[in-house]
Amino acid sequence: MWAALAKLATVLSLAVAGPALADGKTSLPTRLADTLEGFRDRHGFPGATAAIVLPDGTVATAATGLADIEENRAMTPGTRMLAASIGKTFVAATILSLESEGLLSQSDLLAEFLGDRAWFADLPNVRTITIKHLLHHQSGLPDHTHLVEFQKAAAAQIASGVRAITPEELLAFVTGRRPLFKAGTSWAYSDTGYVLLGLVIEEVTGRRYYDVVGETFLTPLDLSDTIPADRPHLPGLAVGYTIPDNAYGLPVRTAEADGRLVWDPTVEWTGGGFVSTSSDLARWGHALFAGQAMKAPYLDRLLDGVPVSPATPDILYGAGVAISAQTPLGPVYGHGGWIPAYVSSLRHYADHRVTVAFQINSDAGVIDGGSDHVAELETALARLAIEGLE
Repeated sequence: MWAALAKLATVLSLAVAGPALADGKTSLPTRLADTLEGFRDRHGFPGATAAIVLPDGTVATAATGLADIEENRAMTPGTRMLAASIGKTFVAATILSLESEGLLSQSDLLAEFLGDRAWFADLPNVRTITIKHLLHHQSGLPDHTHLVEFQKAAAAQIASGVRAITPEELLAFVTGRRPLFKAGTSWAYSDTGYVLLGLVIEEVTGRRYYDVVGETFLTPLDLSDTIPADRPHLPGLAVGYTIPDNAYGLPVRTAEADGRLVWDPTVEWTGGGFVSTSSDLARWGHALFAGQAMKAPYLDRLLDGVPVSPATPDILYGAGVAISAQTPLGPVYGHGGWIPAYVSSLRHYADHRVTVAFQINSDAGVIDGGSDHVAELETALARLAIEGLE
């Protein structure tokens, strides 16, 4: 029954994506849908969407499977999912935009903006962290999302149904701790650092972070399917499915019957903080990594990367962007995203000027390390996108 419904969902998505070409060749949207369906068959996830943006701006989209298994709701290219840490690209781009306006500099100390907060003095490396350190994950701050204390608190919040943990409350999980290293001397991914960047943006602008992003990027680039993940009931959201016995105590189906999340995604904030479609993510990445997301030049600052490990000198992290400097397909820029029950990927292949994004409404195989299907799908879609140019 489930397989039949999933197959029907794929057919419906093909109808949206487009028919075969007049010369008999299979269209890119059809091949994209076939690739997604093949991965769903092999790996058993409920549903997925994907989008490819070609050099001329043409967008091919497809979807497979179900957005809600229990309600037999088909996944479509317009179905939204939580984009998770891909949202860091918006945070970093906003910082670069403010820098272009002269409102801050990456060399500025964090203390210049938040030094008067009651909790500030207890942060690790508090007097030496700069904005650039935060952007590049070189602050030495622990990542609150991986601390057992945060996971227990989040599970308790989910179980009780009380309001989400606020950004400043998140910082309490790292205050008083020893730094991982001296600021600027090494690399360690930290959502906590990006929460601090969100507070800096609001301090500098005097406005709500989401309003700044909307005015600066979402509206000008017509990313109308990208909205803040600032409440449990998010329109057009696919139901997400996670694994049993997960760290946050979530049920396998992470939404109520009406689609409302059983937890409040507000807790993520500038660690991610958006729901989107694969099409919007791909179009955003295409503009961002081609240097077209802002009027002022910024690409050199965006791609000014630091090594994430001495063992892999060609894998860098720039301003909210993961960089693979040397691959068989040339340099690759982008970001991945994981949040309970959702996985997202955004990749831009600079030498070919194509951008690929996909989203899956399950983190099974990712959170438990049981599958490499995300990396495999990234590779398959990259080849498909580049073949589409021939």
